[in-house]
Amino acid sequence: MYHLRCQPASAAPIAGCRLPAGRRPPSRRRLPQARRGWKALVAAACGLALISGIVVAMAGFRPAGREELRSQPVAPKPRTTLRPMAKQDVQGLVAGVNFLNQVDNRVELRRGNTCFTLQTTLDAGLQQALVPRLDRRNSRFIGIVAMEPTDGRVLAMAGYDKSNPDGNPCLDSRFPAASIFKIITAAAAVETHDLSPGDMLRFAGDRYTLYKSQINARPPKNANQLSLKDSFAQSVNPVFGRLGANLLGRDVIEAYAEAFGFNREIEFELPLRPSRIELSDGAFELAEVASGYNRTTRISPLHGAAMAAAILNQGRWVEPTIVDWVSNDAGQTIYQSQAVYREQTIERDTAKVLRQLMQATVQSGTAHKEFQKHYGDKVLSRLEIGGKTGSMGDGTGETRYDWFVGYAREPQRRKQLVVAVVVAHEGFIGTRAAAYAVMAMREYFQDPPGLLHTQVPPPQRS
Repeated sequence: MYHLRCQPASAAPIAGCRLPAGRRPPSRRRLPQARRGWKALVAAACGLALISGIVVAMAGFRPAGREELRSQPVAPKPRTTLRPMAKQDVQGLVAGVNFLNQVDNRVELRRGNTCFTLQTTLDAGLQQALVPRLDRRNSRFIGIVAMEPTDGRVLAMAGYDKSNPDGNPCLDSRFPAASIFKIITAAAAVETHDLSPGDMLRFAGDRYTLYKSQINARPPKNANQLSLKDSFAQSVNPVFGRLGANLLGRDVIEAYAEAFGFNREIEFELPLRPSRIELSDGAFELAEVASGYNRTTRISPLHGAAMAAAILNQGRWVEPTIVDWVSNDAGQTIYQSQAVYREQTIERDTAKVLRQLMQATVQSGTAHKEFQKHYGDKVLSRLEIGGKTGSMGDGTGETRYDWFVGYAREPQRRKQLVVAVVVAHEGFIGTRAAAYAVMAMREYFQDPPGLLHTQVPPPQRS
């Protein structure tokens, strides 16, 4: 072994210091490499000691084995159950929501910590065409309802309530039905006594009055005569008064009124009070009800649209709906509306006869003047249109109610629409009910042939 005593780098070797032969003293260039070697060796030793210390410190720790892990209780993963909503649940969900004049057919609602998306059945284009044209200046009330008769989808709900801006006249059952009730009287007479549109009926006096002398079972020899079709089209009160008092009677009128939705609940997502009819055994009182010449028989525009839908739907009653589907904040569809059909209101043949009577009202009757203004219209001219008008004062002279309940259908595309409109005119007669019906029909059927108003599909149920 060789011993070497190193000096500082600047010092010369000590004299007399000899090395064995063949050995050379390390040069100054190799000295730094040697130092680095020793430092690396020391660092490695320190690292090894540190690792050894960690191992020793963890010697007392022993992780749980697989068997021990299996023996520990594991909390079950919560499962979310998607409970579909019923129509009654939707009624609670939309409580306080007013869809009147809604131009966006999608509504966002928050209930508690959950956000719901409601896709309504409203036709945005139809709403946007009607709402700006409401005659608020000359009207106390306006209620317009348009519906697809096959499945009961409400396509338009536009209106105005001067006394209550937050009200919804479309669902208000305060309005006198007036001559709209002649639809029910005609249906009962056709179905129970086999009357046809061409059968001649006699009456005495003026067409638009109703006195006890006009409902006698035997009219005078010089009495007027009109067919059932013309009597309906021109809304002749004595003819329908005599039908009610002398031909139908209380039980028949009541049965057909209830079949057409009076005095019973009509299922709908929004609050809707029943339309009311009051009947007595008196002949003249029955004549008043049958002709609509009273203020006690009351109806809402939505109910009027449902009546027209039953006629256009071959006598089947379909419940109206305004909510197409509902989804939660996870995008899951929790409600999907379906067409709900009730009992057959009238027979198919009766519904066909009523359509003929309603067409006569538009072609030559009380609605002729309004529709004649649009003679040759490229949209309306391709449609089959029918309806019934009604008019009744409020008894004070301040307001006059104006009705149109009818339908339009395009046979080539099998596209259909029913419309019910009520307007309460004040000092001046503004836009009439039939005029609003024309607006709705033209807007709905004006798209090119083959292009139908489509429904928005709901999110996929997961």
